[in-house]
Amino acid sequence: MHLAYLSLGSNVGNRGAHLAGAIPALAHDDEYRLSSVYETEPVGGVDQEDFWNLVVELTTRRGARELLECAQRAEQDAQRTREVRWGPRTLDVDVLLVGAERLDLPELTVPHPRMYERSFVLVPLAELAPNLVSDAQLRAASGRVTKLGTLSSLR
Repeated sequence: MHLAYLSLGSNVGNRGAHLAGAIPALAHDDEYRLSSVYETEPVGGVDQEDFWNLVVELTTRRGARELLECAQRAEQDAQRTREVRWGPRTLDVDVLLVGAERLDLPELTVPHPRMYERSFVLVPLAELAPNLVSDAQLRAASGRVTKLGTLSSLR
């Protein structure tokens, strides 16, 4: 068993419902913990609504590729479309870390290559696993992040 961390975001439709709907598909029978939900500014220069983001910590036997498959199914279930890079989406799921696993494939890089640049990833990750994120990394990351509360309180 190892710990895996996934980042979830939504800025189209009922953001809380999209995030909550993804949890069963991602967790399966694994134990999990959720960070708080944060409202965050979009990254990538596309004019769009703010995101709601959170991080899921899984205690799992699954590897990064299997978690990616689950993430893609959850995005499909939320009817995500991929029309504009970094554009609006019902659900975005990124595999951040999977135990000590390291991958560098066209479809998946673990650890996630841009996670330490983004406040919308680091702030909720630090909430769940403060040993994985330094104060310097938090200060260096970009993007506005506002804590909204727990997922269950926002639905």
